[in-house]
Amino acid sequence: MMNNYNAHTNNERKKMLSEIGLENINDLYSRINSDIKINSFDLPAPMSEIEVTKEIKRLASINNVDYASFLGGGASKRFIPAAVTAITSRFEFNTAYTPYQAEISQGTLQSIYEYQSMICNITGMDVSNASLYDAATACAEAVLMSARITGRNKALYCKRMNPQYIQVMKTYAEAADIELSDNLDNINDDIACVIMQTPDYLGSIHDVNILKEKISDTKTMLICCCDLISLSVLEPPDCDIIVGDLQPVGTSLSFGGPYGGYLACLDKYKRQIPGRVVGRTTDADGNQAFCLTLQTREQHIRREKATSNICSNQALIALQSTIYLTLLGEKGLRQVAMLSAQKAHKLAQKLKDKGFEIGNKTFFNEFVLKVNNSDEFLANLKENKIIGGTKLDEHRVLVCVTEMNTDEEINNYEYFAV
Repeated sequence: MMNNYNAHTNNERKKMLSEIGLENINDLYSRINSDIKINSFDLPAPMSEIEVTKEIKRLASINNVDYASFLGGGASKRFIPAAVTAITSRFEFNTAYTPYQAEISQGTLQSIYEYQSMICNITGMDVSNASLYDAATACAEAVLMSARITGRNKALYCKRMNPQYIQVMKTYAEAADIELSDNLDNINDDIACVIMQTPDYLGSIHDVNILKEKISDTKTMLICCCDLISLSVLEPPDCDIIVGDLQPVGTSLSFGGPYGGYLACLDKYKRQIPGRVVGRTTDADGNQAFCLTLQTREQHIRREKATSNICSNQALIALQSTIYLTLLGEKGLRQVAMLSAQKAHKLAQKLKDKGFEIGNKTFFNEFVLKVNNSDEFLANLKENKIIGGTKLDEHRVLVCVTEMNTDEEINNYEYFAV
């Protein structure tokens, strides 16, 4: 049973300090350089709960929440049915951790199993794990996975992947002694994998087969990072591993997280998949039961046999995605994708007609807009309550359009774009 938190009294603090031979709290931190110590927090006077609530509402009112958003680049504003939040906010899900005791976690295990099934259906892969922390982690884990499978320590990535994903892959690769490079002209027979993103960070759609033809060695693996919503209208890539982010399918932006990542692969690689995989079986009485089929981490198996230090899955985020995909269904997800693509191409055409240049030949729902001055362009839109996109450099802006952008917002964007 958990008790309410009670702060230590002065007598308790003195007793603890005395036990370790110190007189006061300052002695405990005496070895810390005084230059990095905080002398004062400059906090306001204590307030009652009523006063705190009013102050929080006052601060919240300062936020501008009625802006039209065209931000993307890995996280975008999507419609989330009210049922997603209503169900995942229930205490059975919201307060639960991961299912260590499988026999008493049938509900959680079943939701993960359904999630895995949906990911496999959308990606065309054979096996999905129970989710990862985000797309960047999924990319990095896929690279490590390919190194274990091939026994090689070199990997290649496409330059136009999300830069955050690249940074995380580099961090993982350095720790694992994997040589990571973006030189795709050097795809030889000692490469563990080639990883690409489609649509890429700039929104462009790529023909995976063109890259696949450059890979002469059958042992070299191909990894694709894909937007799940795009896969409802685009053919899933013919590759070994598919990864991506769960944010577009049921997870709110939430100031940057938490998000979730998915990872799915061919059946022959399932023993090297990171994290955990939930399976369906029958119990001693012949009833349906769910269990952790694969647990490839060091807590469950010999440390040297562990595939990853990923010890948890994003169960709540995966549940949100599962409910979202269930509510929309195959037709609904395709409708979301079509609306996003149609609206994006509509805005791009309006801007082209106005004299702007679009930097993509083919794109899904994000495109690069070339402008005279990115800062001035975005500032002008912001003055008119439009967040116009992500600045790429002095003359390029990444614009993302989803089903949430209305025709009025698209028309206003075109009107105020100068």
